[in-house]
Amino acid sequence: ATAFPCWTPRLAVVAQTTVCETPMLIGYARVSKSDGSQVLDLQRDALLEAGVAPRQIYQDEASGKRDDRPGLAACLKALREGDILVVWKPDRLGRDLRHLVNTAQDLAERGIGFKVLAGQGAEIDTTTAGGKLVFGIFAALAEFERELIRERTKAGLAAARARGRKGGRRFD
Repeated sequence: ATAFPCWTPRLAVVAQTTVCETPMLIGYARVSKSDGSQVLDLQRDALLEAGVAPRQIYQDEASGKRDDRPGLAACLKALREGDILVVWKPDRLGRDLRHLVNTAQDLAERGIGFKVLAGQGAEIDTTTAGGKLVFGIFAALAEFERELIRERTKAGLAAARARGRKGGRRFD
């Protein structure tokens, strides 16, 4: 028996306790124009308020339609399993719904969460069950959109062929 009977169990509990690392929040911000008419301040402020460290915010000043966005490439490279990518609005990340869905699915396969802070899609947080549900709905809508485009393209080509036109580019 010791003078402090509670002391030994507490030491045992402390010795068995492991420190759980919280996921790192990585932010991405983008404006479409680099001429100074658009600024990143609003997005940066929202990301900082959400808990993203200033040095963990990646940014681009380029149109979302462009494939070469060095800030996004660096951001995606910096993300590790267990991290969470945070964006202000979904259109800041994806060129279109299809690109957004594909990017988020790639993140999920790597074990990375995705969170949207504002706008249409603010309910997306793939680290929660509800967020996964909402994102699944978005993915289904993207698939539906692709099928509609495919059907319209086929119908347009059939209509053109019926009028004697052939598909493809014209040769000048």
